[in-house]
Amino acid sequence: MNAPPARRGAPPAAVALRTAALALTLTALVQTLLHGLVEPGHALAFGLLVAVGEPARRGAPPGEREPAPLGAAGALAYALLGRSAGEPVGHGVLQVVAVVVAAQLVAAVWHLSRGRGPEPDEAARRVLTVAFAAVCFQPLRADGSTLREGPAYVFVLLALLVLTALCDAVLAALLVRSRTRFPFGPLLRDELRALLGIGSAVCATGAVMALGVAVAGLWALPVLCVPLLLTQISFRRYAAVRATYRQTIASLARATEVAGYTPHGHARRVAELSTAVGRELGLGGRALTVLEYAALMHDIGQLSLVDPVAHGATVSLPAAEQRRIALLGGAVVRRTGVDAKVAVVVERQADPYREQPLSARIVRTANAYDDLCGAHVGGALGALEQLRLATGHDHQPQVVEALARVLARGGSTAGAGG
Repeated sequence: MNAPPARRGAPPAAVALRTAALALTLTALVQTLLHGLVEPGHALAFGLLVAVGEPARRGAPPGEREPAPLGAAGALAYALLGRSAGEPVGHGVLQVVAVVVAAQLVAAVWHLSRGRGPEPDEAARRVLTVAFAAVCFQPLRADGSTLREGPAYVFVLLALLVLTALCDAVLAALLVRSRTRFPFGPLLRDELRALLGIGSAVCATGAVMALGVAVAGLWALPVLCVPLLLTQISFRRYAAVRATYRQTIASLARATEVAGYTPHGHARRVAELSTAVGRELGLGGRALTVLEYAALMHDIGQLSLVDPVAHGATVSLPAAEQRRIALLGGAVVRRTGVDAKVAVVVERQADPYREQPLSARIVRTANAYDDLCGAHVGGALGALEQLRLATGHDHQPQVVEALARVLARGGSTAGAGG
């Protein structure tokens, strides 16, 4: 018997965002085709910048946030451009959208030639974010008495960038929620936390580009792109190191599978399920990374056993033996140089749940679910019922119910194996 069926269909908010982006795109393209480009040189320069920046953004390692997208900074700069070499510019909101969309289409052709599929949600998010910035700025630019160059002009640009960044974070969280059904609050916190890092560099570069072109003309663009391009290269190297670090942990976790102590894919399934439950319960950022690493390495202590447990199901062992395996696993994790918080979660997973940190409760429940799915005659539903019966001492009720919600929408492949 499999897990309960997943609910289908995207949330209305996500459908509304995609529809709004499509309607705005069609309107902008039709208007531009009918009336032509205003100042085509500027449109070509900024469109080229966005088109070049998109392939670089897609070079991020899998699972990582987009690293300092040069295209995003160029699109923001075009939306916030009021003057060029001291002369006022005349493009409007719809032309900004049309140029950004055209640049993304050019980049999409390049991606298709490399065998990569399009990302319509990311494109919709970019269109709506840039349109928001242009709608806020262009009326001020059109009214020269309202906004003039000087300290007030810089302050207005920075304020608009903050608002645009907040808008982008909300859109990103909504789109992630439409794919995963995770709670909106933790997803928004993750997006806002990202703004403090590489997101601030993108926003700052967009503002500096707009100000530089206002003073020096289009010649300022290649000069101002260099710092962000170097930042992007550095971030991608850091992301590659992080990906390698995670792969090393995953390889170490598979030692129990290679040695025959746990079923194939058990550590991966428990990690995926633990991460999904953690998001369901509001974890994010570093806490979610610690949870994932601990879930991957939670069975490493089984290597101390003389004879493997049947099906690797430690849930059936006496409490004292479970605790001994957990303590040995924590000791192994500490010797690997992994974050000490990961070792604490591994060590504490056999304690009564009222004495455990939340991450240890999640790993304990996810591990028990995967073990029971392989041994319980009732399959996934029988395993869930068994966990609910054990909420008096072994499993926190809130964690078990979060697990049930994740499974109900098909949020994990846990339980598929062994």
